[in-house]
Amino acid sequence: MLVIDAANVVGSRPTSWWKDRSKAASELVGRLRAGAASGRLPTPVVVVLEGKARAGVQEGAVDGVEVVHARGAGDDALVAVANEASEPVLLVSADRGLRTRVERLGVCVVGPSWIWDRLDTQQASAR
Repeated sequence: MLVIDAANVVGSRPTSWWKDRSKAASELVGRLRAGAASGRLPTPVVVVLEGKARAGVQEGAVDGVEVVHARGAGDDALVAVANEASEPVLLVSADRGLRTRVERLGVCVVGPSWIWDRLDTQQASAR
């Protein structure tokens, strides 16, 4: 299972995402859905949205990507998703505190560049 810390991944690039968090979330989820559909991403994919980003995408599973809205802290929701998983989890985040929490659960963690490399390759091949 691939679990995405959306705030951390979007925040890893200076794309003016802070001006419209819901749009940035929508664009990320759209790219994740395309990546899942093309086989460039391992599935299932779960992406956790928090704060204003939640307005960009409805909760639920569509095209191989499940969107989860964090009710409180995004990190707590990410830990809960990882803890409830019935299969191995690969978490995408550069958050050191989150990494420490989930590694205790046996979760492997990679940084945002891991997902961007896959999504950027997909976008380049679509041109």
